[in-house]
Amino acid sequence: MIHSPIKLRHLVAFQEVARLGRLKSAADALSITQPGMSKTIRELEDSLGVKLFERLPRGVRLTPAGRTLLRHAAPALRSLREGIEAIRQDSTESVVRLGALSNVEGGLLPAVLEHLHRTHPQMRIEVDTGTSAALLARLRLGELDLVLGRMSEAEEIRDLQFEHLYYEPLIAVVRRDHPLLADMNRIGEPGHYSWIVPPRGTTLREQLERFWVEQAAQPPRLAIETLSLPLSARYVHLSDAVWVTPADTARAFLETGDMVRLPHQIEVRGGSVGYATNSSHPLSTAVSTFCHHLRRVAAD
Repeated sequence: MIHSPIKLRHLVAFQEVARLGRLKSAADALSITQPGMSKTIRELEDSLGVKLFERLPRGVRLTPAGRTLLRHAAPALRSLREGIEAIRQDSTESVVRLGALSNVEGGLLPAVLEHLHRTHPQMRIEVDTGTSAALLARLRLGELDLVLGRMSEAEEIRDLQFEHLYYEPLIAVVRRDHPLLADMNRIGEPGHYSWIVPPRGTTLREQLERFWVEQAAQPPRLAIETLSLPLSARYVHLSDAVWVTPADTARAFLETGDMVRLPHQIEVRGGSVGYATNSSHPLSTAVSTFCHHLRRVAAD
């Protein structure tokens, strides 16, 4: 049982402060005063006998004890909210809240959804995209059911459960009539052209920078730093840019011949594509069903 001094309002306030990183912002979100928020957090810390937040010049940061509590409290609060919402709506609709990284948006995920909806047309998938750090943080808070993509290298995945599906390499591609392809003697020299690369702070970018270091070569001129698939693909077709992207992202373009893969081996094996879940929150039937179809499509 929850120790009697700890109330639901303590846990709700704790989650908001953890989510927003500022006492004032959390107080505003819950429509209470900042002194009231400070008192609530202090009561919770006193009841547990530990410090949950480290006070910083601007805002607060979770302590190790705070991270442990959040890992268990956030899914529990979410479960409670879902139960209340289910009673209010009296609905049997099945929903999966999915975080998707850019490398699965163009190939794996559409195939999984098509496969899933053949037998479960009533199932609704709410898909949010973003960086691995942002999506895994939301998974830890209980705002997402699972996160899908290449993220095994992400620091934020610790304390979460990850299931590997397959390995996928970073590759370099150009449009089919790119000048490099007209001179096979220079096909290994794309440094004269601008590049489209993943943004700083992503695991994909870190792997690419390791490649540059291992090649003892200065990075090429960077035209665009983005995870946007439509923007990258369109710019490749309109320019002489070289696009560095996970293989699954460019698969459809390579199969149709609209793009050509360059011979640069950025990774020997590639990164692990899979999905992360929060082990402290049991998977719903809908999420388990989605994962079953995900494994089948990934295996194919």
